[in-house]
Amino acid sequence: MNDVKALSDRIDVLEMRLTFQDEAIETLNKTITAQWLKIDALTRQVADLSQRLREARDSCAWRRQRTAAALLKRS
Repeated sequence: MNDVKALSDRIDVLEMRLTFQDEAIETLNKTITAQWLKIDALTRQVADLSQRLREARDSCAWRRQRTAAALLKRS
């Protein structure tokens, strides 16, 4: 009878460990998913800001060229 009780106790402990592991894995998956969503949002933000910066640079370059051309015509 002692062996059956010991085996039953061991099975209970193993089931608790499996439950804990399942919960830990689920928590990790949620955390990782949330982090990837943040990374994705930041990556999109960086891409958008890079595009806006390129457009601003192009606009400034165009203005400088226009200003330089106007100054050359005056000379």
